[in-house]
Amino acid sequence: MNSTTPAPRTAPSTAAPRTRAARRTVAVMTTALLTVALAACGTSSGSETPAAASSPDVAVEEQTLTVLAAASLRDVFAELAEGFEAEHDGVTVALSFAGSADLADQLLAGSPGDVFASADTKNMDRVVEGGDATDPVVFATNTLTVVVPAGNPGGVTSFADLSREDLKVVVCAAEVPCGSATAKVEAAAGTTVHRVSEEASVTDVLAKVTAGEADAGLVYVTDATLAGDDVEVIDVPETKTVVNTYPIAVTSGAADTALAQEWLDLVTGPVGQAALAKAGFGAP
Repeated sequence: MNSTTPAPRTAPSTAAPRTRAARRTVAVMTTALLTVALAACGTSSGSETPAAASSPDVAVEEQTLTVLAAASLRDVFAELAEGFEAEHDGVTVALSFAGSADLADQLLAGSPGDVFASADTKNMDRVVEGGDATDPVVFATNTLTVVVPAGNPGGVTSFADLSREDLKVVVCAAEVPCGSATAKVEAAAGTTVHRVSEEASVTDVLAKVTAGEADAGLVYVTDATLAGDDVEVIDVPETKTVVNTYPIAVTSGAADTALAQEWLDLVTGPVGQAALAKAGFGAP
């Protein structure tokens, strides 16, 4: 009888495909909405994605750290500056080398500088008393030695030889630490050096000896070491009696005292002390 005829078998099969399609559509739409929502949340939270973290558009603050240092520190401080700059993005270490007396005069006259490293306490004391630096720290010591041009044309064998009038001897000026040390060695040895010129820095003395413009010169042990085969060292006991003490301080006018203090900590810390010892400086 027609009233009991089973429902057509095709009805369920056509309804099922439509349900699966709808589910797929919803799933796709949900995934898309979640993606958009997560992106929006990441932007609003301000959290860095890898792309944002490495963005070249992020500006690095440029800073210059000006370090005024005794001429005898040239090579060591240049080496330390490379490492300091590598560890401080945007920081440039501007090194200014000269005789300590000249550098002290510059600071006292108002010239800019963040750190002052002197080859003696006398010139550092002048800067501190003038209110341009505070709390200096001793970081190295040094002594003088006698150097002659390669081949020793003047035949120098002792400190007493430096008094000979046939020799041309070059020393530092009295107001420069190496010149002050020279005077002390002369007094201790009872010998007056026959000086033909007095230079503003120890590097100037060394330059005249290496150029053959002088028969002998009094320079720091560290400078003689750096000169290598360009000079010969005459080892005399008299020069070891006078020791120069090197202090360093952050200046009162430092643009960034924290950064300047980091340089001071580098010089007085293990890395700086190792570099200074390698160059021939004595311990504080």
